[in-house]
Amino acid sequence: MIEDDELIRQNLLEILELEGFRAIEAENGRVGLQKARAFLPDLILCDICMPEMDGYAVLESLRSTSQTSTIPVVFLTAKTESSDMRRGMNLGADDYLVKPCSVNELISAISCRLKKQAAYVQRFAQQQQQATAAFRRGAMLDPLTNLPTRGLLYQHLHNLLSAQSASSIAVLCLNLKRFHAINSSFGHTTGDIVLQMVANRLSKVVQSNGFLARLSGDQFGVVLSDVSETEVEAYTQMVLDRITLPYLIDSNEIRFQASAGITWSNEFQGTPQDLLTQAETAQHWCQQPGVTGYRRYDAELDALEMERRLIEMDLTKAIERAEFQVYYQPQVDLQTGQIVGMESLMRWHHPIRGMVSPGTFIPIAEELGLIVPLGEWVLKTACQQAKRWQSLYLEPLRVSVNLSMRQFQQPNLPERVEAILQETGLEPHLLILELTESCLMQDVQATILTLEALKKIGIEISIDDFGTGYSSLYCLDRLPIDALKIDQTFSKQININDRATKISNAIIAMAKSLKLHIVAEGVEDANQLEFFRDRGCDAIQGFLYSPPVPPDEMQILLINDRRLQLAAA
Repeated sequence: MIEDDELIRQNLLEILELEGFRAIEAENGRVGLQKARAFLPDLILCDICMPEMDGYAVLESLRSTSQTSTIPVVFLTAKTESSDMRRGMNLGADDYLVKPCSVNELISAISCRLKKQAAYVQRFAQQQQQATAAFRRGAMLDPLTNLPTRGLLYQHLHNLLSAQSASSIAVLCLNLKRFHAINSSFGHTTGDIVLQMVANRLSKVVQSNGFLARLSGDQFGVVLSDVSETEVEAYTQMVLDRITLPYLIDSNEIRFQASAGITWSNEFQGTPQDLLTQAETAQHWCQQPGVTGYRRYDAELDALEMERRLIEMDLTKAIERAEFQVYYQPQVDLQTGQIVGMESLMRWHHPIRGMVSPGTFIPIAEELGLIVPLGEWVLKTACQQAKRWQSLYLEPLRVSVNLSMRQFQQPNLPERVEAILQETGLEPHLLILELTESCLMQDVQATILTLEALKKIGIEISIDDFGTGYSSLYCLDRLPIDALKIDQTFSKQININDRATKISNAIIAMAKSLKLHIVAEGVEDANQLEFFRDRGCDAIQGFLYSPPVPPDEMQILLINDRRLQLAAA
């Protein structure tokens, strides 16, 4: 515990001792650094603003020595500026606690860090054992694809960097997108065959021009030398084109997309790990909207990655601090102009950042495994709110709730939904669960069983963002669904983009033939409204009537019964 304020230091020491921790105190940064090197503690709590040597200097010194470089450091600070937090994160801080903090926050932060550290130590020990065993067996080749492993790729990069015999070095990190869907749909044996076929195609492309390795399950690495920046981009696109051609296995034509991250250097700086990490970072950001195929690494990605880490830290605390809120966007009937339903949407109001975009935090929540508890909280909150509003509104008012893929794949999903309906008292037919095409098509047979179980409860099922995913018309006809929502990307292009207009017409005709309820999302002007009304859509939602609003504003809309002005038919 490094804290220059004696009162705060003694108070925290007392709390830690009561919680069963053995704590060593230091009254300033210089003494704290000496004691850290002498005792090598499991964790360091450190104030930032101190005379002589501040917390940043302490952290920098700790990280510069191998003996103390891996000790978790949690900063205690009154500073809440993101730039201050980013500075600490750049230096290697593990967490931040803003003073004054509660006992629960303090103990939770310490316990979380110690658990992570223990997991890292255990994982490292296991990796060391596995690496030693593999080395003894001479297993430096991947047993499935017979390609070199990550370790050999590091060795190859090390040799190139040491010799400096090449004019430039490029590293590619290739990832097969949503490969787990192939394992789910066709089985792991077929998945293994696909990986072998991918490895074979890559081997033919790379041959003597570079070094190819399998990095992990669905990830491959390529090292090239003596190539220009322009050449490596053309080469990467050629590789992606080759490995995404269809694979024919047991009469099944299997297709998938792939992405690549690239790093290119002619300065021979950094380590092999640095170069591969840069390529992997670039590959990770290929998943962002608007990015297709491959992405080059640049310094901006490090800043984005750091920002992502800060959001990740805040996200875990946001649940405890009740920073989430459910907003509602009305759905309006195209015959009466009256509100007939609403979509519930999760919003995060960060105390410093303000409103954080769902597009920013939801993918992170998915990766951290937080989307299931968050999604269940939204479902329960929306059902409770809808039940309250039934007494204010004379007409039946349906509430739509989006389910993530992870939520939908829970084995006990129907039971959880039914329990929430019973707890909140909402009638089942007033709840609509919205799922994306890609979610429904993951494992069609399992999807049908889950949907049928949900339908037995009495709820309705809607396909959200229709037209942006992929779905077989044959499979669509088999799914027990009630409604379809036309994605806003098509709505916004009505009468502007001829292709989008034709697709919208086709979606509406297909939905009508299947007798599905049709809702158009993202309707913003009168022309879009009339287009969907003329073609017999049932309802619209969008900024033309109202953006997503908090519960109190939604309640005002319901009480006032404000109706959408519709032109005479």
